[in-house]
Amino acid sequence: MTDEAALPDTGAVDSAPKQEAADVVAALADAAPVVERMLIALDIDGTVLLEDDTLSPGVVEAVAEANAAGHEVMLATGRSWDSTHTIMDRLGIRPEYAVCSNGAVVMRRRGDGDAAQYERAHVETFDPTEVLRLLGEHLAGAHFLVELPDGTRKFTDYLDDWNLVGANKVTFAHLSDEPVCRVVVVAPEQTDQDFLELVERIGLSQVSYAIGWTAWLDIAPQGVDKSTALELVRGWLGIPPERVLVMGDGRNDIEMMQWAVRNGGRAIAMHQGPPEVHAAAGEVGLSVTEGGVAAALRSL
Repeated sequence: MTDEAALPDTGAVDSAPKQEAADVVAALADAAPVVERMLIALDIDGTVLLEDDTLSPGVVEAVAEANAAGHEVMLATGRSWDSTHTIMDRLGIRPEYAVCSNGAVVMRRRGDGDAAQYERAHVETFDPTEVLRLLGEHLAGAHFLVELPDGTRKFTDYLDDWNLVGANKVTFAHLSDEPVCRVVVVAPEQTDQDFLELVERIGLSQVSYAIGWTAWLDIAPQGVDKSTALELVRGWLGIPPERVLVMGDGRNDIEMMQWAVRNGGRAIAMHQGPPEVHAAAGEVGLSVTEGGVAAALRSL
């Protein structure tokens, strides 16, 4: 039988001395694992998305877990903003920033939750006249697109696999009417090796460029790539460089991988990427079809 005399009055509690209670709290705090916030930047095509536009296995759940752990998971892509925010919706994320157009555009979130809106926080431009002249002379029949600072796009002919909703069809001459964030060239009869040789031959030295897996060339302002934009974001967020992780599969990811590794962070290349991307990253994960992003995030 319980000794009722030993029990406190109804509603009463026994309290420990202040120092003893403080010691208990301190011990619990010391025992709890401390997760330092990371900046995790993911490419989209070939990293988050498969070739058929479906999501890589397990990526939604893994991204949610990383966010719940306090990390900042964002996208760093060659896509324009119009084609980036839809992928964010599918992943269920509203990061503070998004890097678009291979670093020429950085979007910033204003507000939270369903009311969140994004605005252009940083935009890089250049005069495309000379670049377009050179490419037009050497790539007869190619299809061209330019992106303007406000996100408007102008194109000459239909581009397979490119979102042209809201874009304006113009003549080749009108592509150079004003400064642009980037120039995209699609030449179905060319290969990536053809583009590499062309760039070397005509000397595209005053701009940055990236060559896609398939027949397309993406040209940004000189000195601008995903890494330059991510360095801005990292500084704005106040995240140490060694707490950066980037993942990608294409040649336009090489600079951001080199930037991350050079500054003490990590870069993981998707298994299906070309050798030069593997070399830039130093780490090679599973392929996009095998759920490479999910596996990497769950190993953190």
